[in-house]
Amino acid sequence: MSSSAAEVSYSGLWKNNVALVQLLGLCPLLAVTSSTINGIGLGLATMITLILSNSLVSLIRNIVRPEVRLPVFVLIIASVVTIIELCMQAWFYDLYLVLGIFIPLIVTNCSIIARAEGFASKNSVALSALDGLMMGLGFLLVLTLLGLMREVVGSGTILANADLMFGSGAALLKITLNEDYGGFLMAILPPGAFFGLALLIVGKNLIESRIFAPVNPATAEPVLTT
Repeated sequence: MSSSAAEVSYSGLWKNNVALVQLLGLCPLLAVTSSTINGIGLGLATMITLILSNSLVSLIRNIVRPEVRLPVFVLIIASVVTIIELCMQAWFYDLYLVLGIFIPLIVTNCSIIARAEGFASKNSVALSALDGLMMGLGFLLVLTLLGLMREVVGSGTILANADLMFGSGAALLKITLNEDYGGFLMAILPPGAFFGLALLIVGKNLIESRIFAPVNPATAEPVLTT
């Protein structure tokens, strides 16, 4: 992997993570992640949108006039999201019903138009596709982790309703942690999403301050900067 590709990967997954650093796309992130499967479903749809839209924008970047580039980018993103929505209606209809309006609302996700304008319009198709993959994967991981946290605390289960994505046989994947656990309702309500996201952001900041902080050669202690 080239250094530029490595930098793009690190940026998308960690340094400039869409959800934890840029804080974009929070509306669907907070609304949908009441379960792990919901988070995975929306995360995959967003990641595929980023990959395809970035690739298409990069492909036409030299033939689109600057005056109309943003409307063209939005048209590309809307077309990709429409294709994804139709595919979900055809093959994952029950999951589509659960995610509802948040699938077409991917078009309005600021992170997607930001990557199209800020990166894909200036870089090669391969690098733009990688940027879309890594930005989307970073978003997917946060959605999945947040959904897992809320599902465990709110319902005491893991991978409930897995059959919505993986078929009827996947119902066996559901894990019930404690049969007597009544659940904590607030975890699966909107306030629980805010608390969960805040904990993830705090965790990321702690990791960066302790693990990735520069080390003082004299004391071998991390140098914490403000």
